[in-house]
Amino acid sequence: MLGASGFLGSHITKELVKQGRDVRILVRRSSDIRACRHLGIERFYGDVLDIQSLRDAMQGCDIVYHCVVDTRAWLRNPAPLYQVNVDGLKNSMDAALESGIQRFVYTSTFATIGRNPSGISSENDSFNWWDSAPEYVRCRVKAESTLLEYCQNKAFPGVVCCIGNTYGGEDFAPTPHGRLVRDAAKHHMPMYWNGGGPSVGIIDAAQAMILAESKGKVGERYIIAERWVGYKELFALAAKAAGVAPPKIHMPMFMMYAMAGISEVVTRMLGRENNMSVSSIKCSSELVNTDNTKAMKELGWSPRPIEESIIDAVDFYLRKRT
Repeated sequence: MLGASGFLGSHITKELVKQGRDVRILVRRSSDIRACRHLGIERFYGDVLDIQSLRDAMQGCDIVYHCVVDTRAWLRNPAPLYQVNVDGLKNSMDAALESGIQRFVYTSTFATIGRNPSGISSENDSFNWWDSAPEYVRCRVKAESTLLEYCQNKAFPGVVCCIGNTYGGEDFAPTPHGRLVRDAAKHHMPMYWNGGGPSVGIIDAAQAMILAESKGKVGERYIIAERWVGYKELFALAAKAAGVAPPKIHMPMFMMYAMAGISEVVTRMLGRENNMSVSSIKCSSELVNTDNTKAMKELGWSPRPIEESIIDAVDFYLRKRT
């Protein structure tokens, strides 16, 4: 397991352990592994940018789950995004080929799916909005395309899971989308705006990844999302679960972009990064709705209603008291 310290990676690890599987993880020494520290798993230390550590960790393994991703869409310099998300993936695939890995399950994103004129996109829709896409989305498209090229040209045993926005318990970081749920549950979210995304419970996403290992077809991608959830609904669900009032103010998108632009100028002058950037707003408001039929039919995946996972998330954030 690569990326076991992350939200999805830790849940996949726990699901595999529940199944009685032997699990080995590769994490950095600085990684926060509290979500899976208590599990009976083998631990290696390294990094996707250190190919020798990848070779060592994969030695004797049959399956690799790749859940390493830099999600900092707001970075002014996108070089770290490409370094981790593209170069790190190449290193992992090269090490997997050398180690004779039988199946490589890759965590991609629904953002790599193209826009369909019908308004509902599927795995058949190739990415088609490159000119307007922020660098974060571009690097994820580049990474996914590289893996599919490996499958075609190098007989690489890769399966791609295009994961929706994930919600649920034990989101220690929290994730960017989890932070929005937390703020709404704690009555710290005064407004909502247009946008949202295909969404899925974290446990359901982990189970889909495991199903993709055995039932997914090499060189294919699968959309892993229960349904689209807009921000107004998301915040209302979180607020209801917490017993507080939902945000009442609708913020027009031109004002969101204006605030993000001003914030970028100020933080640039201060020499800081800022997660409320124009790129972040694009990533939250310009993405596609998707059809999960392929995953349900070919993988036998049956996700819970997303409302249940949002309730789980709120319960965790309120108990965690941060």
